Formats: sequence, structure tokens, C-alpha cells
Amino acid sequence: MYEKYITLRDKKGVTDYRVAEETGITKSTFTDWKNGRSKPKFDKLLLLAKYFKVPVEYFASESDSE
Repeated sequence: MYEKYITLRDKKGVTDYRVAEETGITKSTFTDWKNGRSKPKFDKLLLLAKYFKVPVEYFASESDSE
């Protein structure tokens, strides 16, 4: 899932800091996902899906297609 987030973030040209500011998801949460300390909960995935304008299912699928 984190790799998909990175792809969307880079495509949009924003930083973790900006995504955190605009979604309310803390930057430390992204770090925890990156390092495998935690997995995203559905509410956070929903926020990211809305922010990046993709269906929430995008994060659950195996492929990177939107």
C-alpha cells in the first residue's frame, strides 16, 4: 500500500508534509506505514483516496492502475 501512496504522491508532486497538512494524517503515521510499524486503517485510506481522487479500492488491489 505504501508504494501506491508514493506513486500517487509523486504523480501529484506533493510532499508527505503537504499531504499530512491537507488530510490531517500525521507525518509520523506515514513513517510508520513506510517502516512497517503499522498498517493504514480504512478511515485513513478513505482520506487518501479522496485527496488523490482515486477509488479506495485502489489501495487494496494488486495492480497500480487507477
